[in-house]
Amino acid sequence: MFEWSEEQVAIRDAVRRFVEEEIKPHVEELEFGDTPPYEVMRKLYKTFGLDSIARDGFKRQLERKLSGAARPARQEGGGNAAMTLIPIIELCHYCPGIVTALGVSTGLAAGTIMKGGTPAQMERWGLNLLTLETIGAWAITEPNSGSDALGGMTSTARRDGDEYILNGSKTFITNGPYADTIVYYAKLDDGSGTPLRPRPVLTFILDSGMPGLEQSKPFRKMGLHSSPTGEIFLTDVRVGRDRLLGETEGRPDGRDGSESAKGNFVTERAGVAAMSLGLIEECLKLSVQYAKDRMLWERPISEFQLIQLKLARMEIARLNVENLVFRHIEMSAAGKTLTLAEASAKKLYSAQAASEVAMDAVQLFGGNGYMAEFRVEQLARDAKVFQIYAGTDEIQVTHIARDLLSR
Repeated sequence: MFEWSEEQVAIRDAVRRFVEEEIKPHVEELEFGDTPPYEVMRKLYKTFGLDSIARDGFKRQLERKLSGAARPARQEGGGNAAMTLIPIIELCHYCPGIVTALGVSTGLAAGTIMKGGTPAQMERWGLNLLTLETIGAWAITEPNSGSDALGGMTSTARRDGDEYILNGSKTFITNGPYADTIVYYAKLDDGSGTPLRPRPVLTFILDSGMPGLEQSKPFRKMGLHSSPTGEIFLTDVRVGRDRLLGETEGRPDGRDGSESAKGNFVTERAGVAAMSLGLIEECLKLSVQYAKDRMLWERPISEFQLIQLKLARMEIARLNVENLVFRHIEMSAAGKTLTLAEASAKKLYSAQAASEVAMDAVQLFGGNGYMAEFRVEQLARDAKVFQIYAGTDEIQVTHIARDLLSR
């Protein structure tokens, strides 16, 4: 695949019109008005029938779960992947934060339940998350764990008869302040006194308002203002086995909740490439126009070679990241999934490219680039987190290197 198909271009143009009409006028409000993005997300879903598509997909997945059938290995034409990635790209022209909030709710929170939950859990929580009737959070990061999310986890789940008592705290949780449903990871406290690090990781499904569960106010952040981020605190939260993902502490193959987390890391990192592409495209478009319009010494700055160098570097980055996105679509069409190392390589390159392009755009705009009314300022702030969340650049390097050295 080297370019979008006619069908994909039509979808892209329709989403682009929606973004221009429904999101662009509200960017200021989303950025500075403390307005959560959820109503805009729901309008996007209703406008393009994504809620209906989600319901149909839910029914098929539930039927497969009930019948024990394997998930189809091939998606002809990669249409599903493209349909997922195109809105991400277009939304990131103006509001990358919306993509983060949407992806965590429908991808990480709902995805975890749909992959590992029982049919009853899928029906109880999964469908509403997939259709955005409820908003989800995926709570794994803790104040003292960071990149060591699984090993350094200190949240615990202590058995108490047929129930569990949960204690701990999570931070940097997307949708945390407003989430209706929270997928929460904790280490099993079986009373054995063994160190926390090697203990099994369990996954629980929690609801806002449960006794002992507290959700903080949104953090003030450098960027992604349209994506609410906060903390979650659990104090003796009592839950039944019906809230334990899969209603079992361990699968027959010996895997625990850490495996679902690692699978989500792959999904999350692959999505950053599409986010980066949208941000790079917008920075390049704005920079080209500004270079043509901005006059210095009675000449447009586009005539100066150092400006041309910046634009050329932006275009090279755009082409490279676009090719990574196209490769993802082709792999999906072939029924193949990225390894953790492949997802890490894609995330590392695209995140660095987006951050560099955004900062080059600010530099090209000069003093105007530092002003909030020129959108490259917002895009530069938003781009930086691509190198931090879903695993820092440094963590991506270790995953790529470990894969190479293990061959």
